[in-house]
Amino acid sequence: QVQLVESGGGLVQPGGSLRLSCVASGLTFNYYIMRWYRQLPGKEREWVATITNSGSSTSYADSVKGRFTISRDNPKNTMYLQMNSLKPEDTAIYYCKADSTSTTLYYWGQGTQVTVSS
Repeated sequence: QVQLVESGGGLVQPGGSLRLSCVASGLTFNYYIMRWYRQLPGKEREWVATITNSGSSTSYADSVKGRFTISRDNPKNTMYLQMNSLKPEDTAIYYCKADSTSTTLYYWGQGTQVTVSS
């Protein structure tokens, strides 16, 4: 049974930082491209960042470029999102997603709430 479990969300003041984690189980982690998405209140889920299965390449949405950093630790089956200089508009539920490199399989986590407010 595949599970993706996010953690690290919470309440932070504008300008603050948080680090999200996504721990995967039940899959061969280094066979999956990993992504972060977020869903703002009343809006559709939007892509935030991607990291390749080896971790050698990353990409970011323009709205977070230069502030967020995606990384992964394959031996620990864990992906991270370091979020700095947080803004109120970053308030959302953050989800991790695993996309297989060899099949059409994909998996979502349950999400973690991030709230940026003074």
